[in-house]
Amino acid sequence: MESQFPTNEEIIRAAKRNMDQAGWDYLVGGTETETSMRRNRLSLDKKGFRPRVLVDVSKLDTSINLLGYPLKIPVILAPIGGLTRIHPNGPVEATKSANEFGVIHTLSSVSGAELETVAEDNDSTKFFQMYIPGDWNEIKTLLDRVKKANFKALALTVDNARYSIRERPLKYGTAPPGLGPRNPGPGASATWELMDKIKDYSGLPFMVKGIATPEDARIAIDHGVDVIWISNHGGRGLDHGMGTLDMLEAIVPEVKGKAELVVDGSILRGSDVVKAVALGANAISIGKLQGWGLAAGGAAGLTRTLQIMEEEIISAMALLGVTQVDQLSKDYITSAEPVAPPHEYSTWVNMPEGRML
Repeated sequence: MESQFPTNEEIIRAAKRNMDQAGWDYLVGGTETETSMRRNRLSLDKKGFRPRVLVDVSKLDTSINLLGYPLKIPVILAPIGGLTRIHPNGPVEATKSANEFGVIHTLSSVSGAELETVAEDNDSTKFFQMYIPGDWNEIKTLLDRVKKANFKALALTVDNARYSIRERPLKYGTAPPGLGPRNPGPGASATWELMDKIKDYSGLPFMVKGIATPEDARIAIDHGVDVIWISNHGGRGLDHGMGTLDMLEAIVPEVKGKAELVVDGSILRGSDVVKAVALGANAISIGKLQGWGLAAGGAAGLTRTLQIMEEEIISAMALLGVTQVDQLSKDYITSAEPVAPPHEYSTWVNMPEGRML
């Protein structure tokens, strides 16, 4: 894999060759004008580094703990709905890769595979993400299954009151039938009170995914949430939202160590991970990059993707003059002017803007 995929650019090109147009649009696209998706990338590009020199960086440690569980790098695999559209055995392959490499997969409740199938295939540490499946009895049934399958934490996605207008799938007739802004999903009636019931019934460490403002972060803290997951659904929810790294900067002062912080959104390189951690995130999650790795080569392809990201993290830390993740702080970050327009491939200088490679 190392010779076949020296960088993640080759991973992306292989993924494009292996995916049909419907799956590709589903993975890389955003909502309406895709402004939120591009602002995610822009919020990362607006940050520059302030390196320190003459520091002994001959030994580096990229590991952290999240909710007490060890991670080789400060990265988890984001929940991806319809993961079997990207790879036919995607949910199992993602969990396998996470275990082999040393991170954690967060399995989506709509991944395309039964949670028991994924749990039986691999007994490694796994988190579970849920959408609200229906009434309280259906919720309890799902939570009972999650606990029986030994998932270690529960993430509730809260930014999905309606299915957004995703024009790439609409253009090609591949949008999920029956979903759209006119049809409220189960999440439309969700409240903080229902979240409390879910959290208390599960008894698991609890992550709330989709927090975008300091106001909601403060409420989440008041409700005893263990992890605040800053996200705008990868730019697939509300269009014209802020970039997630801008959200992170605003939310960190409200949290002040009262909960752990995870952030996602166009985080595609190790330097992106370092920026997010320096600005206050405990860990980041990858969705699009995870999908590309799986499409390129299943578990082995994803593991290679993570290896490349690890190498980039090591490089960024060493050249910043940092030897451990907990040494990163905003002192190493400054505002900077972006040098290229943000789009889904702008992280790689040889990749053209647009949908075809």
